[in-house]
Amino acid sequence: MNNRYVSDVKAIMALRHDNGGDYWATADGRLGVGEPFSTLTSLLILHELGVGRTHEAVRGAIQLILDAWRDDGRYRLAPSGALYPCSTAASARVLCRFGYAKDHRLQRTFAHLLDIQHNDGGWRCKKFPYGRGPETEFSNPGVTLVVLDAFRFTEHSNKNPNLDKAVESLLDHWTVRRPLGPCHFGIGTLFMQVEYPFLRYNLFSYVYVLSFYNYAKQDKRFLDALRILESKLDIQGKIIVERPHRKLAHLLLCQHGKPSELATFRFKEIKKNIAV
Repeated sequence: MNNRYVSDVKAIMALRHDNGGDYWATADGRLGVGEPFSTLTSLLILHELGVGRTHEAVRGAIQLILDAWRDDGRYRLAPSGALYPCSTAASARVLCRFGYAKDHRLQRTFAHLLDIQHNDGGWRCKKFPYGRGPETEFSNPGVTLVVLDAFRFTEHSNKNPNLDKAVESLLDHWTVRRPLGPCHFGIGTLFMQVEYPFLRYNLFSYVYVLSFYNYAKQDKRFLDALRILESKLDIQGKIIVERPHRKLAHLLLCQHGKPSELATFRFKEIKKNIAV
């Protein structure tokens, strides 16, 4: 962990009981509420800050996610309610970030995700907060990006043609741009504002995840997105955070309008990926 960000880590650790339970969960065990300080999202942020899985709070939070795993590969992040692909994808992404990609439970999760892949190549949840329309017959680009973020840690990456279909669905969205899927993920003004850390469907996270997939690297649509991201660097080549989550804006890793050392590290990772 970079000592510069100790205050950020302390600020997040101080909130671990604020949702009513421990490890950023609620008293009744919900792991995805209280954003951006839910169990899942707090772990994502701590990972960006370099906190390892041996840390007591991280170990406890990871165990909550593992306890939410079901034999069919899905994750129940609340005591009741439907089990959605977005919850499974988000859980898998977090666990992969902390080194669990080869765990037998994750292997079942990846098989489940491939089993439920939508016919357009992406993934979608059958919940319709905006009602039903022709756009809701498509997969959710945001969920698809999270799924690909998890799969990049696996042996399927750049080998399984089903993942190429998923990448194509996201590249196609760059052209279509209109809101797609039941949750209406679109590409507009807010999408184009650089966000960090990677919590929402956004230009920076879009380019970052796709940079791990050979199918995207030389595609004109990906290169166009990369060009726009590069245009937002400062004169020193650092990423400027344009739209941090408002509840995270006080943290050093993502101050509004300022260069972010950790975000720039992720940008350099993009450049390394596409050079291969």
